[in-house]
Amino acid sequence: MVKGLLSQRSSCSSHGRECATPVLAAQRRNNSTAPKIAVEFDQSTGVAVMRLQSPPVNSLSLDFITELCISVEKLEMDKSCRGLILTSSQPKVFSAGLDITEMYGKSPEHYGEFWRAVQEMWLKIYGSSMVTIAAINGSSPAGGCLMSMTCDYRIMADNPRYSIGLNETQLGIVAPFWFKDTMTNTVGHRTTEVALQLGLLYNPSEALKIGLVDQVVPEDQVLATATQTMTKWLAIPDHARALTKSMMRKPTIDKLTSNREADIQHFVNFITKDSIQKSLGIYMAMLKKRRARGQRAHVLSVTRVWGSS
Repeated sequence: MVKGLLSQRSSCSSHGRECATPVLAAQRRNNSTAPKIAVEFDQSTGVAVMRLQSPPVNSLSLDFITELCISVEKLEMDKSCRGLILTSSQPKVFSAGLDITEMYGKSPEHYGEFWRAVQEMWLKIYGSSMVTIAAINGSSPAGGCLMSMTCDYRIMADNPRYSIGLNETQLGIVAPFWFKDTMTNTVGHRTTEVALQLGLLYNPSEALKIGLVDQVVPEDQVLATATQTMTKWLAIPDHARALTKSMMRKPTIDKLTSNREADIQHFVNFITKDSIQKSLGIYMAMLKKRRARGQRAHVLSVTRVWGSS
């Protein structure tokens, strides 16, 4: 296991593909902060609970994504781990999406490293041979929605203040093709077309209606429901279920793996535009003022990452 984690490239077990693991990025950082991912693995059930714990809103920073990828890889390599429940330790938010500090005032090389890590997070979870369930106990816009959709099943807290969706067009940008493909696979072509064009964010009942989430339950029952649901999924023989999952998802995975470098270059070209960097700088200054108003305001504003192009 250690050898696999220290290699720059690892074979993703569910599809036999080669995919870059951003472990070297973590090795280059001497990060003394507290762990951003907490994993509890119950060997008696074969189920791991992974809690996102990067205050205040589980923003997807490079360090956070790297730690997440390593944690998933460790579980994937442990054949006794059959299921993974992904949830948040932060109140009112599952994940608010990409961390804008990774996209402002950095080098093109950094932006490329960051976007490769975002790709890797998607590949690790979407292509996992484990049963994966998202226990969405708070808002999950943009990148948080993408993370949720990579899972096999989604359970969301029944709180009308929470929202989920890909709202990129409201910010003047276009969701990457693999974001679009993931949503199409989840809710269908027509619903995705409308949702992405309008940049819609759905409350839990709306998300349930279109199939973006599979269940909506009282807020204090999200994790318990996920645990009960996992039992049903694990009643199916692993081999048959994993092969079926691979059959369904492999075309979407292959589409990204064959276009990774072009996708990275497209992101770097966009994020390095002077107009985008200027907008990000203005937004970050505004965000510092909004933080004083409390986490709710932060969650609502953190998705306004890009500004106008």
